[in-house]
Amino acid sequence: MSTPRRTRADGERTREAIVREAVCLATIEGLDGLSIGNLADALDMSKSGVYAHFGSKRDLQLATLDEAGRIFSAEVVEPALSAEPGLAQLLALCDAFFDHLLRRTLPGGCFWCGVVMEMGTRPGPVREEIAAFQSGFTALIQQMVETAVERGQLPDDEEPETLAFELNGIMFAANAKFVLHEDPAPLDLARHVVRRRLGVTTSASRPATARRARSRAQTTNHA
Repeated sequence: MSTPRRTRADGERTREAIVREAVCLATIEGLDGLSIGNLADALDMSKSGVYAHFGSKRDLQLATLDEAGRIFSAEVVEPALSAEPGLAQLLALCDAFFDHLLRRTLPGGCFWCGVVMEMGTRPGPVREEIAAFQSGFTALIQQMVETAVERGQLPDDEEPETLAFELNGIMFAANAKFVLHEDPAPLDLARHVVRRRLGVTTSASRPATARRARSRAQTTNHA
């Protein structure tokens, strides 16, 4: 006989699996395209089994946003925060974003880039959550810029709000091209543009594709 604790733990794992799949599906079908039916099909579950965890489509969407935020934090924000504050963190944040796309953690690219465009004109709690995420991410970039300026790593007259806007735009554009063309080249280009904008021109910051190509060439030469 199942104990209440085990039953609750099983329920939590099932809910986690549902919202994780919802994040993946939303990058392809859109947040508004999520339904109990397509989630049940994707997870090989009954509709009633999925419905039991969410009282409404809005509850499902909000839970999906929460999970997408957790994934983004784990894959992009947290790795960047482990770098030295200032310019190193700023570069690490941008690189972590591009690496997140390159790993294809989500099949349709950046979840947040998609939902901002999809839900931006639809008032309500879902839009408010998306706006809060976007504002928080922009504020994080701006804070990193301010720290870099304070440390003398960027010019004194650098405008943190403007630079944060530019870097956000570069990431958004990189995601769009990567998804449309299924080609990592736009991510390498974006890394180059970020470094040029920040005045970083070290050999250690070569694009990922170039490093992989050089590594393959060295392996071939040693063979």
